[in-house]
Amino acid sequence: MTASPSAAPQSQETLGVLTDAALERSRARLGVPQPQHNPPHNYEVSRDASRHFAYGYGDDNPLYCDPEYGRAGRWDTLIAPPAFLYTMGEDAAPKPVAETKSLLKGDPFAGLGSYQAVMEFEWWRPLRLGDRCRMLQAQVGVQEKKSSFGGRTAHITHDFLYENGDGQMHAVRRGTWINAERHTSRERSKEVLRQEPYTPGQLEEIDAAYAAETRRGAEPRFWEDVRVGDEIQPRVKGPLTTTDVVVWHMGWGMQLTPPGSFRLAHRVRAKAPGLYPPNALNVPDTVQRLHWEPQRAQELGLPSSYDYGAMRETWLTHALTDWMGDDGWLWKLRCEHRRFNYLGDTTWVRGKVTGKQEHQGRHEVHLEVWCENQRGERTTPGTAVVLLPTRRRPRVDLPAPPASSMSGMVEHELERYRLKDPK
Repeated sequence: MTASPSAAPQSQETLGVLTDAALERSRARLGVPQPQHNPPHNYEVSRDASRHFAYGYGDDNPLYCDPEYGRAGRWDTLIAPPAFLYTMGEDAAPKPVAETKSLLKGDPFAGLGSYQAVMEFEWWRPLRLGDRCRMLQAQVGVQEKKSSFGGRTAHITHDFLYENGDGQMHAVRRGTWINAERHTSRERSKEVLRQEPYTPGQLEEIDAAYAAETRRGAEPRFWEDVRVGDEIQPRVKGPLTTTDVVVWHMGWGMQLTPPGSFRLAHRVRAKAPGLYPPNALNVPDTVQRLHWEPQRAQELGLPSSYDYGAMRETWLTHALTDWMGDDGWLWKLRCEHRRFNYLGDTTWVRGKVTGKQEHQGRHEVHLEVWCENQRGERTTPGTAVVLLPTRRRPRVDLPAPPASSMSGMVEHELERYRLKDPK
């Protein structure tokens, strides 16, 4: 392992500027497991945890909420929703030695604006009632690009690898964040938000969509019956309120800020004051409050509070799992977050079949999926692959992971990224 370049603080001249040294420091971290500082929101899959998470994004599918229902179906038990992995993951990183601590110390891109751009998932087996889960995070990609505003950006890809309590690979979550230079971030902050009060007719349309939602459930959707061009039933999410964000957090946890309040938060704040910038009353409060406190968002150059990318990712899984039914398997999902989804916005989750194929014994359906706001803007376009049963083979065979261990998966992912971006 090579030693990291100097982690000296940036000067005023380089603060907010992407330097070659920062890129070098970041590349030195490729493949290095990164210890987690926060415990998972859930240590195991319970009926309450799964239900709270599902309710948090508006899903009452009994497959995720009722063990009795699960025992009668394909999985013989309750299983957790696909995106439930966000709430789990005991740290699987080895205890870092001094060299690793030095390598991982500090943020190479401190002072730059950071934005989640892409999230990809692959699921190989479900998390079942009672399952525990371990998670390993490692950076697998670094790519420099020019922004549309002329500045430099660094696209950093992190893998989050999950295995169940039996040591079997459950899933991978690949996230790409864009770290943009200061003037690029300022250009982003010039976005103007125009929101008008909803008319009675618009609210009636939203309520009608909620009332019309159906779920495939225990009735199999067979691969033979799917046609290219078929549309999935849309899901509506909104108008987004602060209450929606609060209920989402009840199932999702806090993720960034360590859990706990009052004395527990005080102990964390004493170690990491930067996680608690003061509010208008000079009271320290979590950095995450920009998602529910418009004033804080405006202080950071944004017109209002907005959702999390993970919310839209989960909304997409909701539309897909309702469409495919209990016997289908959501194998892959990739989406790009291109616009903010502000409080007051309504998101329509849509999708259509773009292809189907039989490959290596799998019966795949390929879909284009997207989130679209009430202004007709696609905030999150994406793609998905669903495996469906057939009349000849009513039981879907789960896909195999590329490697059977976390260390093997890290090596696979590094090679995958190298082939994707040979530079």
